[in-house]
Amino acid sequence: MNKAGRLKRVVAAGCLALLVAGCGDDSPPPLENFTPKEIYDRAEYELEVGNYVDSAKYFSEVERLYPYSEWAKRALIMQAFALHRDKLYDESRAAAQRYIDFYPADEDAAYAQYLLALSYYDQIDDVGRDQGLTFQALQALRTVIERYPDSEYARSAILKFDLAFDHLAAKEMEIGRYYLKRGYYAAAINRFRVVVEDFQTTSQTPEALHRLVESYLSLGLVNEAQTAGAVLGYNYQSSEWYQDSFTLLTGQGLLLEPVGESWIRAVYRQSVKGEWI
Repeated sequence: MNKAGRLKRVVAAGCLALLVAGCGDDSPPPLENFTPKEIYDRAEYELEVGNYVDSAKYFSEVERLYPYSEWAKRALIMQAFALHRDKLYDESRAAAQRYIDFYPADEDAAYAQYLLALSYYDQIDDVGRDQGLTFQALQALRTVIERYPDSEYARSAILKFDLAFDHLAAKEMEIGRYYLKRGYYAAAINRFRVVVEDFQTTSQTPEALHRLVESYLSLGLVNEAQTAGAVLGYNYQSSEWYQDSFTLLTGQGLLLEPVGESWIRAVYRQSVKGEWI
């Protein structure tokens, strides 16, 4: 819509706002007196001025009063958007899910699924929090990627999926560092191993390998420490974590090379074959 058309619509919605508000002590006329377009325009006006709750209310009224109209379909997806802007994530997700259920083949179904995923993703703001929301965000984002691969939202979903995946790895690292700092080396190794095996494409992997070197050396498991260093050197030789492991191992007269048979040796073999990264 051009600028003139947009201005005309906002002015019309403003006029409707005055009508609904009434004059003096007069009671406002019921919304049933207005067309779906008029109520929809009022909802968009409220959205424009940042009144997200009122905007969602008017969009819902379109859906309630004219449930089988094209305006109701448009209002439902906009209701989900307005609720999301107001950070009412549960309500936004419910509206988006209704849209998907009612209009699965509609062109805006991809956006509804994307909004549903965002309702989880936008709450991922603290590594220390329970990660249930992160898992739900990953599942919902995967649905966008797999169900709507050609949509304009797929690329954004992929980027957010990678960030959420990295977030889970960061949580494992946080717990692993906690155990390592307190000398619970076996418990720390278990966490760092999860990162290396299950989150190997994330930015957390180089540090996880270095922490494995530290943990294995602390337990006197030299072969495993050397092999973890070898994996780190093969894949991330330019990283600071490789330099730290190199200094740590060579300082004890050890080489960064695969030695013995262990789970980390299997990771090294996969790296060499190009199957790991």
